[in-house]
Amino acid sequence: MSLDRFRIGFVPLVDAALPILAHELGFAEEQGVAVDLVRDVTWAAVRDRLLYGHTDAAHMVAPLAIATALGRDRPAVPMAVPFVLGLNGNAITFSTALGEACGLGEGLGDPIAVGAALREVAARQRLRFGVVHRHSSHNYMLRYWLAGVGIRPDMDVDIVVTSPPFAADALAAGEVDGICVGEPWNSIAVDRGVGRIALATAQIWRRGVEKVLAMRGDQAEERRDGVLRLIRALHAAAAHFIDPETVEQSAEILSRTAYLDAPVGAILRAITDRIRVVPGGEPVHYPDFMFQYREAANFPWRSQAGWLYAQMVRWEGLPFSSADAATAQGVFRPDLYRAALAGSGAPLPGASSKLEGALVEPIGAGSTQGRLVLGSDRFFDGRAFDPDDIPGYLKELP
Repeated sequence: MSLDRFRIGFVPLVDAALPILAHELGFAEEQGVAVDLVRDVTWAAVRDRLLYGHTDAAHMVAPLAIATALGRDRPAVPMAVPFVLGLNGNAITFSTALGEACGLGEGLGDPIAVGAALREVAARQRLRFGVVHRHSSHNYMLRYWLAGVGIRPDMDVDIVVTSPPFAADALAAGEVDGICVGEPWNSIAVDRGVGRIALATAQIWRRGVEKVLAMRGDQAEERRDGVLRLIRALHAAAAHFIDPETVEQSAEILSRTAYLDAPVGAILRAITDRIRVVPGGEPVHYPDFMFQYREAANFPWRSQAGWLYAQMVRWEGLPFSSADAATAQGVFRPDLYRAALAGSGAPLPGASSKLEGALVEPIGAGSTQGRLVLGSDRFFDGRAFDPDDIPGYLKELP
């Protein structure tokens, strides 16, 4: 049988793990799929390769897939996200000078307390933060937190774009005072002595959507059978990724020059939810720092896409559009996820959308297959997001 070949673009980050492991460990081949991995260092390059047919799918920041479908910054192209590659996994890292000015301790800070300290510093000096793309969860998470603690993005602080592999360099050069980036680049900044991790983004929105498998909408339809097999391969890779017995193997594979080209130790810490907050410090265990597989974590909830669209409206000064909201939420394709995993025993949510941020304790959720329990998905400020009332939600925000 000839293999169905997918060229998949990625940026060197720990949450590119699933397509890499699917390729390296044979999960793709078991499903009749061949994966060719194409490494880039910017999200713009990953997007452009995908749109111009140089790749078939991509490891992508979720908001960029939505922005592409909506025609932000370029002509609109229909997009499909049939699989989420991971939740959370990012951090906000301050320069050592800013960390000292804010009185950061030896562990992760409290979002409210760190925000109060940062607000005092920002009143005395103009600060600049680096995020990985204008249309990234990093940008929206950082802005959500800053606004929630009384710091006005673009007015009280500047936010600029820096590529993930160069984020620690930007800190070291003094070009930015803080970064919001994925692993292992926060850890590398700490290990180099140029940064201190202030917060994990899981403290801002627990279970916040992060990277996704993105493809052009026409490809998702024309290659449907291959896409379903690719989803099954990625799902198997996710089960392997969270197995405590395999974490060292996964870290070694990801560290290779062709992939992250980064220290094994920093990668292993991220995989095992351990974060070295200060240079030379003992790693802090933060459960679910990088969330995978469990609780149908790879399911593309349309309500998550709705929250990202709401932040796009909020921070780009755009009018709310019910048509755009429908397009944004329609990028996420739970129908393809369900079709791929039907009969596998994997939990399949019965709904495609939910109230985001409403769960404090684990709770059973309706499923069409398997038993599904969803854990806390709280926002740090206690707000909840109703995807059916985005205008109402936006009116309540600071």
